[in-house]
Amino acid sequence: MPVLPDPSPLEMPIQSLHEQPCRFGRPFRPVTEPSNITLRRLLVIGGSMVLSAYAAYEMNNVLNSTGASVLGWVILVLFVFLFCWISLAFTSAVAGFISLLRQGGLGLGIHAKGPQPELKGRTAVLMPTYNENPFMVMAGLEAIYESLYECGRIESFDFFILSDTTDPDIWLTEEAAFLEFRKKTHGAERIFYRRRTNNTERKAGNIAEWVKRFGGAYDYMLTLDADSVIDGSLVVRMVAAMDTHPTVGLIQSLPVIVNGNTVFARLQQFAGRVYGPLIAHGIAWWHGAEGNYWGHNALIRTQAFAEQAGLPTLPGRKPFGGHILSHDFVEAALMRRGGWAIHMVPGLSGSYEESPPSLTDIAIRDRRWCQGNLQHAKVIPTKGMHWISRLHMMMGIGSYVTSPLWLIFLLVGIMISFQSHFVRPEYFGSERRLFPHWPQVDPVLAKYMFIATMVVLLVPKVLAYIALLFDRPLRTGCGGWLAAGCSVVLETLIGGLLAPVAMLIQTSHVISILSGQDSGWNTQRREDGGLNLKEVIRSYWGFTVFGLIVGFGTWEVSHSLFLWMTPVLLGLLLAIPLVYGTASRPWGLWLKKKKLLLIPEEVNPPPVLRLQWAAREEVKGCKIGNAFEIFKHAEGVSTVHKEALGPERQRGEPINPDLLVGLLKLEESASLQEAQIKLTKKEKAAIFTVKEGIELVARIPEKLQDPLEPHLALAENIEIPSSAHN
Repeated sequence: MPVLPDPSPLEMPIQSLHEQPCRFGRPFRPVTEPSNITLRRLLVIGGSMVLSAYAAYEMNNVLNSTGASVLGWVILVLFVFLFCWISLAFTSAVAGFISLLRQGGLGLGIHAKGPQPELKGRTAVLMPTYNENPFMVMAGLEAIYESLYECGRIESFDFFILSDTTDPDIWLTEEAAFLEFRKKTHGAERIFYRRRTNNTERKAGNIAEWVKRFGGAYDYMLTLDADSVIDGSLVVRMVAAMDTHPTVGLIQSLPVIVNGNTVFARLQQFAGRVYGPLIAHGIAWWHGAEGNYWGHNALIRTQAFAEQAGLPTLPGRKPFGGHILSHDFVEAALMRRGGWAIHMVPGLSGSYEESPPSLTDIAIRDRRWCQGNLQHAKVIPTKGMHWISRLHMMMGIGSYVTSPLWLIFLLVGIMISFQSHFVRPEYFGSERRLFPHWPQVDPVLAKYMFIATMVVLLVPKVLAYIALLFDRPLRTGCGGWLAAGCSVVLETLIGGLLAPVAMLIQTSHVISILSGQDSGWNTQRREDGGLNLKEVIRSYWGFTVFGLIVGFGTWEVSHSLFLWMTPVLLGLLLAIPLVYGTASRPWGLWLKKKKLLLIPEEVNPPPVLRLQWAAREEVKGCKIGNAFEIFKHAEGVSTVHKEALGPERQRGEPINPDLLVGLLKLEESASLQEAQIKLTKKEKAAIFTVKEGIELVARIPEKLQDPLEPHLALAENIEIPSSAHN
């Protein structure tokens, strides 16, 4: 079977952010929009504004006795902004709690149970991959394939591995794994592989290139990440909903984090499994048809995507200019701008992903997301964009900007205490008055404000736990009500200690991006092998020093201030053991054994996860091979590789110096063993992109033969009579 199907081009024009879009007769308000959506938004957003206004009034009373001062006004403004942020999460969580109890989160006529519906359209399952472990990627795809096969709907789906891999050894291993995937599933007629030579625009460009080449043959595309697994039944129901509602452009599922073994990954997956549905139900309830796209585990109408989601290049230099990094938010906003409905269906289960194994790994990924979200400042003014889509982007920016704002808020609070300790107060001022003014913060009211803020922060977790008590499968899967309650407390304590560390990490990200540093594109580490203690010390000693300085300063000024700052100071002082300990796999498995941070998918694994685990077990010992050896010896790889080659360079196109140097080094090598030593990784990858290069690889021997080897081989075959030994 061919490596790729016949091309079916689909035009995907670049969208202008400064002109109104063409909606092709579609109304701006989708027909799938809930009729009471205005009331829902009024309750959530209006409720948040009322809470924030009351909190601002009380906070002003707390600071009012000090009189007007620059620091007082700064801390009041910061408090109001930050409280608005957490109060919106609070009111949205309350809405999610009601939706959960009413078993909502579906819509679009979708039923969580019942017979599998018939499908009309064809769907492409797209797996973009960038220097990932091919065996793990194929194991996830195999699970999805088998799940769809068991649903009896596999004939409606094709699978595409869309490689942006730059490492030549991983690239050739991908091709071998792709052939094995075809062989195991007997699905050669619906499993395809394509690698881009030039991976411009990263994942967004990868998907867009597929749409332009093959999108015309498919009604829908299911976008995945390298760690994605999704149940066939869920996919079938989403496709059926698309068939029934021709104005829906995208349906986003709710991915649940699974397969976590380290403490950190288990914290993430427990929080996502218990609190995640509450949050997702809440935002789905008031977002309506103006939902969002998270870049994976979502079903997209190919026509809608091609018509409206062609991303422009942002003006200016990096990090704010150039290609859009956090493309998913923008693609959803542009499709919605074009009259297509964007929905989330958190009421359907069966969508899964994995978490990075440590805070360090998630920080690396978070750096790229931070830059992408800050880029959205240039996208928010887009003409014709729905105000909810603008709100999505502002909230995405706020998720990172709030970290430096929290830090400034804490530092300003400390500065006010320093001021009251070292600066002599003015009791009478310039005006004549009968009684002196005693400037001091009201400690009782300050305590009540702190308690109120903690309530707003923690109530969503309490509501999620209450919802768990009413959900028997979830309650049982988390180890019962007591174990689940202990897990909530444990997650809250460790999460609270890690919060100041994460705050400083995100603050450093924002500062580095604002100073003009680009994040680049690094491969994500997914293995849970733990962290090197020396590396952790080198990366986090500054957090401990900062905590010591702040702790010493607050203790010297005010013991009560020191006690108020204790949660933050503890997190900073314990940064090194916290990061190192939470990256531990043995401790994570010990917690699992004690039924802490347990999730239902571990107690009663769904079929698609069992399929994934079985596929992973089969390739457990497989490792990335050498590109030269794979090309020479792996069955079928050389044929597939030749067929998958991109178009030859045309006259006038840019010259690849790595290719020219690589070909010269290869020609001058007496063996591939010698070439392996001479070639850089980029040069080695380049020679595999052209016919001339792979012909050289096929012709050159792997290693030079030792002149003594034929004689040694002959000697080994000579039988020596037993009498000769005497």
